[in-house]
Amino acid sequence: MGRKNNFKITEPMLNEYYDLSQKKKDIENQLEELQKVFHGYFDHQVGTNEKGEIIVNNLKLERIIRKREKFDEEMTVNKLEELNLSDLIQIVKRPDGDKIKSAINLGLLNEKDLDGCITINSSQAIYVKPLKTK
Repeated sequence: MGRKNNFKITEPMLNEYYDLSQKKKDIENQLEELQKVFHGYFDHQVGTNEKGEIIVNNLKLERIIRKREKFDEEMTVNKLEELNLSDLIQIVKRPDGDKIKSAINLGLLNEKDLDGCITINSSQAIYVKPLKTK
């Protein structure tokens, strides 16, 4: 958008942003509904969690299935320990933020002792909402 003054906020800009964000929500809802229909079709035609495709005129609709394996941590660690395969278990050392804050509050730890240890991440968000008029 080639606006001359990028730092001037106008009512038309806010209205445009608000309108576009509402349209985006509507479009996302419509896409979600269509996806439900498409998944229902494939569930009925090829089975649940099965890949499939259909061609209608010059468009191809395709469902792919992504599978991800994840070990149940507690069960797997117990099983590996039973099998004497502790070398296959990771020991992860991480700071416990809640305990650190408690130790600082109790005076057991000085916050300055942790200088350079804390990183702060920020993110930005924009919201435009209509004000309720009385």
